[in-house]
Amino acid sequence: MTPKRKNRLMLVLFVVLGGVAAVGLGLYAIDKGVGISVFYSPQQIADGEAPADTRIRAGGMVQQGSVKRDPNSLRVEFVLTDYQQNLTVIYKGILPDLFREGQGIVAQGELDKHGVFQAVEVLAKHDEKYMPPEVADALEKAGVDASGEQLESDAKQGVSQ
Repeated sequence: MTPKRKNRLMLVLFVVLGGVAAVGLGLYAIDKGVGISVFYSPQQIADGEAPADTRIRAGGMVQQGSVKRDPNSLRVEFVLTDYQQNLTVIYKGILPDLFREGQGIVAQGELDKHGVFQAVEVLAKHDEKYMPPEVADALEKAGVDASGEQLESDAKQGVSQ
């Protein structure tokens, strides 16, 4: 085999092996859900739609009076609600400056075996009028607005029935 042909063969083998490795890593990432987090509302989680031991995103409103901070650590426990179901969330870390009770948030993490959401990241909305789209959709499905009040179309249906 000539040196020129040998070099060409090595290049082709390198490209093929690199392609196989890239496809393999891509399939592994898809299979394990690496970097992909599906959104679930507290209602969907309570209904058992959310998988256990898989990273998901949960969103809703932080329930008034539910935030409990551990004075000796960065551990915070609070209740996330869509005004139909509640979800206990535990987060260890520094919360965003805009985090407060009555605020819409999205948390990323996993459900533990006790049904408690162990968050690794908490995202708060940007300003008073902004609502994460997933949270807005979940609240709309629940028939309430961000304050927990029934939406007008639901209130009218309740009167006419």
